Amino acid sequence: MPDDNTIPPVENRVCDYEGSQYRTDFWEGQGRQYEDLVERQVMTRLLPRGGRRLVEVGAAYGRLVPLYARFDRVVLLDYSFSQLQDARRQYGDERYTYVAANAYHLPFKPGVFDAVTMVRVLHHFENVPGVLSAIRRVSAPGAAFLLEFANKRNLKAILRHMIGRQPWNPHDLTPVEFVELNYNFHPIYIAHELYRAGFETLKRVPVSFLRVGLLKRRVPNAWLAELDGVLQGTGWLVSPSVFTLNTTRAEGNELNQVALNDADIFADPLTGAELRREGDALISAEGTRWAIRDGIYDFKSPI
Repeated sequence: MPDDNTIPPVENRVCDYEGSQYRTDFWEGQGRQYEDLVERQVMTRLLPRGGRRLVEVGAAYGRLVPLYARFDRVVLLDYSFSQLQDARRQYGDERYTYVAANAYHLPFKPGVFDAVTMVRVLHHFENVPGVLSAIRRVSAPGAAFLLEFANKRNLKAILRHMIGRQPWNPHDLTPVEFVELNYNFHPIYIAHELYRAGFETLKRVPVSFLRVGLLKRRVPNAWLAELDGVLQGTGWLVSPSVFTLNTTRAEGNELNQVALNDADIFADPLTGAELRREGDALISAEGTRWAIRDGIYDFKSPI
């Protein structure tokens, strides 16, 4: 542990929404009701009917929280502290735990979750194997992992490349960074990395085929969602978004049967050491302290 008590530099960049108005700048009032509707419909079909502990990695302000009603405890994790403050104002503390942390260094004991979701988040990660390995470590055998990713091999990209208006090849397996810390991924690449991380893919569902401004302005969202459902059934992975339902393979961590008390699920994100709670902090045996501020466990930097 460094003497100045700060996290050592890491090579992976992090996309930080701290202080942004993501909720109103991207979702509410921004013409994305269709995308929101189809994503909720797909998640409702694919999520387990219930479970003990679910963590949403990259939960932001909690757009998808109502879908997790049948889980005993729900952990909302995001790098942005301000996004989690927004979520906590909406949902309170009765069934929810709020965690500000780097997803490459998840601050949990092994095998404490029987379900994980990650939606509209993976495209911000330059090191996909790193974040998938972190998620696998905290997942129990047989845990469900519902992952959404931005599809590089979408129909628009294919057509643009064919007519010479796009330099990168959508059929190449390498992720493409089209804007800083915004990546599109080939479905085969994602399938390969999920397997390498210890997951078995059960289903892949293409979503948001009709993400076209003119259609969204002229056609009711319910109609678009119904047609999208028909197209999802084709399994044709040329949509801009793809959901994958995965499960952890049998080897690895057993479900950690600790109590549902918040402090019992945490481990030091830097060392994996046990943590104990003292007042408004979690403390490791080495003396590293992590703050609890405004009802949020803050693992972004030790105090």
